[in-house]
Amino acid sequence: MNNHESSKPSTMKLKQTIHPILLCLIHFIISLYTILTYIPYYFLSELRQEKSKQIKAKPVNSKPESAYRSVNSMDGLASVLYPGCDTLDKVFMYAKNKFKDKRLLGTREVLNEEDEIQPNGKVFKKVILGHYNWLSYEDVYVRALNFGNGLQVLGQKPKTNIAIFCETRAEWMIAAQACFMYNFQLVTLYATLGGPAIVHGLNETEVTNIITSKELLQTKLKDIVSLAPRLRHIITVNGKPPAWSEFPKGVIVHTMAAVQALGAKTSTENKPQSAPAPSDIAVIMYTSGSTGLPKGVMISHSNIIAGITGMAERIPRLGEEDVYIGYLPLAHVLELSAELVCLSHGCRIGYSSPQTLADQSSKIKKGSKGDTSILKPTLMAAVPEIMDRIYKNVMNKVNEMSSFQRNLFILAYNYKMEQISKGRSTPLCDRFIFQKVRSLLGGNIQLLLCGGAPLSATTQRFMNICFCCSVGQGYGLTESAGAGTITEVWDYNTGRVGAPLVCCEIKLKNWEEGGYFNTDKPHPRGEILIGGPNVTMGYYKNEAKTKADFFEDENGQRWLCTGDIGEFDPDGCLKIIDRKKDLVKLQAGEYVSLGKVEAALKNLPLIDNICAYANSYHSYVIGFVVPNQKELTELARKKGLKGTWEELCNSCDMENEVLRVLSEAAISASLEKFEIPVKIRLSPEPWTPETGLVTDAFKLKRKELKTHYQADIERMYGRK
Repeated sequence: MNNHESSKPSTMKLKQTIHPILLCLIHFIISLYTILTYIPYYFLSELRQEKSKQIKAKPVNSKPESAYRSVNSMDGLASVLYPGCDTLDKVFMYAKNKFKDKRLLGTREVLNEEDEIQPNGKVFKKVILGHYNWLSYEDVYVRALNFGNGLQVLGQKPKTNIAIFCETRAEWMIAAQACFMYNFQLVTLYATLGGPAIVHGLNETEVTNIITSKELLQTKLKDIVSLAPRLRHIITVNGKPPAWSEFPKGVIVHTMAAVQALGAKTSTENKPQSAPAPSDIAVIMYTSGSTGLPKGVMISHSNIIAGITGMAERIPRLGEEDVYIGYLPLAHVLELSAELVCLSHGCRIGYSSPQTLADQSSKIKKGSKGDTSILKPTLMAAVPEIMDRIYKNVMNKVNEMSSFQRNLFILAYNYKMEQISKGRSTPLCDRFIFQKVRSLLGGNIQLLLCGGAPLSATTQRFMNICFCCSVGQGYGLTESAGAGTITEVWDYNTGRVGAPLVCCEIKLKNWEEGGYFNTDKPHPRGEILIGGPNVTMGYYKNEAKTKADFFEDENGQRWLCTGDIGEFDPDGCLKIIDRKKDLVKLQAGEYVSLGKVEAALKNLPLIDNICAYANSYHSYVIGFVVPNQKELTELARKKGLKGTWEELCNSCDMENEVLRVLSEAAISASLEKFEIPVKIRLSPEPWTPETGLVTDAFKLKRKELKTHYQADIERMYGRK
């Protein structure tokens, strides 16, 4: 995957085209500036370099199979955020009492909506949004208490399942807190799941009540309600949908406000019938699933608390001054964990969506402000796909600059890269060169937390430089309550995911088939096993899969077998280098890591997304590519090829041109000859969660992609 990516600054510098004499003069000015600013930042850089060289995790004993622990948890793994707060309702009560009148959840008001006709005739809905309206900790607590009590009145019982199928918004978190208080088991379903997956989740968990939005009720739920016969109550978080007559007999639709009003007037005490225990299920989280139907992961109160305890320890000075922007799916463990970390530390959480995030986002009317411009967050979580998009968009704008502006940007970029590698700051560059780029995310970002998939070294370094912030790359799974590793904020190395969090330990298990052993020199390698109180209870109603992926050791500690291959650096930081499921044996016996091939090629400006494919009946790799429209159109113009977007993507000549660019990049990335795709298919349509070809975290769904491109696979492998 990303183990072959170098973190040396020289390998990631941008190329400049500037007159040698002028270049010498600029370098003289830069050297002078460096000398003048050296003393103020000398002690800071020494501290950073000293910290980056420190051992961050080490083995518990001298055996090769020994687990690695953070140096801060050698004596025992952390499991509780605050003393006595061993369930999520207690954590929220602690935060509510401590930060009572502080702002907690923010939602932007919609001032106007209008349809905008595009040149191709399509209609896009554009919005003009106002300021954020805020609910305090006390407001959220009262609303959650009343909502939970209202659900009790509707017949919801403790330790029974209730589903939430809703976009990320304040009401999602309020509903979740209500369920935690009243010990209802919250079943989370992605808003982008297809009909069969939603029906599977609802029927497997036997829910009678579901929380949703009126938009999702109209677009997705109404067509499948009859396929979930146990459903009795549908609660919409944002008002009544326009049509009520289409629901089967026995299904009643309520608004969230009506259920809260019912809860408020039914009981003056509003007491939950039974408080949760640490071992009780808090969430049954359906993974978006890169293969087959989604699986429900049972996550207990104690699992989530251990996970967020570990995460919070890696974010220094987290507190009331911090503002987090929530826009990733709350049904994903990364977003839910991040928001619970913020909620428990007095931070504000302002809600957004990928379509309204920035001024240039697809739903924001030209001339009006996106959410980051208004909220000015200090903390943000992202998946690599989103960071890669930001990187490509900024670099496209850099390429459109005048020669002088472009070279000035490149000189500043390369200079800052050198300084970062030495642990130094560049305040003038940050102020005068990168301020405009930084303002794309509001201008105040201190920490970007990236998870869900490997982040390329190039993109990580770009975010460090242009957004003037730390990038905390993390590794965790739904099955480990999102927790595993996170890099330290002062660790500017690339291509690795950090040391184990204080809530867990990690060991490497030999995988003979792939040739990975924990005795390998200079770095031990093997399948990553995560152990600790954050490791979840297993899969809902799937004992066979639970037994395959989880086990308990002689001390009663749970372990998760991740299927990912890692290696430890001498300082105890982990790299993800492969994945068991991504490894394919070619006809001639060579093993190809599909993830490694994709990581080497995905950052090309010409590529928006790529899926490598191979099977053991053939001797070469093929690929499916979503090209960047602007770059491909420009390449076609240079080569004298004409046609519509679809015609270009279906052109054999265009395929060959893109393949030539890919092959050159693959050789530069030191891929073996047998790893380089020999044939490709260009896709005119992007892969989104709505198409079902990628997950909500934008991981490739290889099985669905294979089915979708079956005819092309047969063509590329020469079958009729």
